[in-house]
Amino acid sequence: MNEQIPYFRQRLQEKLPPMRYEHSLGVSYTAMALAMRYGCDLDQAETAGLLHDCAKHYSDGEIIKKCRKHEIELSEAELKAPAVLHAKYGEWLAKHRYGVNDPEILSAIRWHTTGHAGMTDLEKIIYIADYIEPRRDKAPDLPAMRRLAFQDLDRTMYEMLDGTLKYLKKKGGSVDPMTEEAYEYFKKVMEAGKEAGKGESTV
Repeated sequence: MNEQIPYFRQRLQEKLPPMRYEHSLGVSYTAMALAMRYGCDLDQAETAGLLHDCAKHYSDGEIIKKCRKHEIELSEAELKAPAVLHAKYGEWLAKHRYGVNDPEILSAIRWHTTGHAGMTDLEKIIYIADYIEPRRDKAPDLPAMRRLAFQDLDRTMYEMLDGTLKYLKKKGGSVDPMTEEAYEYFKKVMEAGKEAGKGESTV
């Protein structure tokens, strides 16, 4: 166990609203379960899961101000869809306020809202754990996604991104280009898998 985990929990409990803290614990435990399934580092999964929402107690406006103060570059797309920015500022907080120096953990925190092309297994695990952790109860596809998550990370990413884009477009919300890019990437992964399957012997 990472010896800093109790410290992280204590600080998060002081900073986050109670249900957000419970969510962070849920993501951490779910990420560890997925890490066990896919042979990833448990300490990395636990830490990234705990800290993924460490900036969530700030409003979108406060996060924009803090990003500018610390010279964190913001794109026009991010400013149009500021709900994703807690991940970017969360990466900065994890490094500069919580003392996390592992680039894989920081990257998993950074990309847990939009995803991106060519994600690492740890990045996929945190993205997925954020969606399926036990306290989540809104998305209608949760039971299917919870089963699929322990069978195929790439297919789970594809299905989640597909559902997210459909929801955002139906709602008329701004879509971050990285989410579109991630979707196209995992769509190609799925298509490549189907093509490979066609060439396999059925004997």
